[in-house]
Amino acid sequence: MIEIERLAIFDVDYTLTRKETLMELFKFMIYKKPSNIKYLPRTIFSGLMYIIGVFDEKRTKETFLKFIDGMKEEDMQRLVKEFYQKRLSKILYKDAIDMMKKLKADGYKIYLISASPEFYLRELYAIKEVDKVVGTRFVMEKGVYSRRMVGENCKGYEKVRRLKEELVRDNIKVDFKNSYMFSDSLSDKPLFDLVGNAYLINYRKKSSGIEILKWK
Repeated sequence: MIEIERLAIFDVDYTLTRKETLMELFKFMIYKKPSNIKYLPRTIFSGLMYIIGVFDEKRTKETFLKFIDGMKEEDMQRLVKEFYQKRLSKILYKDAIDMMKKLKADGYKIYLISASPEFYLRELYAIKEVDKVVGTRFVMEKGVYSRRMVGENCKGYEKVRRLKEELVRDNIKVDFKNSYMFSDSLSDKPLFDLVGNAYLINYRKKSSGIEILKWK
């Protein structure tokens, strides 16, 4: 039997967190192992190539993530767990967590859908209200990670596709009219258009009619 659920969907970077999480991971890896500073020029290069339009977001991330190439699964698990405890959990908006708690108590399923890498976003399952974490996936073969992306960057319409893929897998039907979406960016318009309750977080530009919430 297919369940009918209401969802509360949250973007992660600058919606759930005060800072950009992938850059925070990179800084954490330098803190853990100062020799990782050698990857800084590649980081700057990938950003410049994206800004001038030479790289798309997929190639930018694959270039940036050189520092995970060859990392063993068990080492990654230890790293991201420590990253969550010492850095990621410290940059969460209290208002976002409070909203999760409220909507969870009201019977909503809490979904986090982000373009950031899923290999560390999965640590957000430590937030007891979270039901599903969906992020950009990267290759892991024979217990070793690669910076090669699996499929597409989880952004825009790809977020909708990935969401629907998860719902089919879990045999869940959604009452989208009574569901929520929270994001700091209009790049999430495909998800905003899917739900009946859309909110922009700390947005400073013209909102295109979407209500803005100020979170701290």
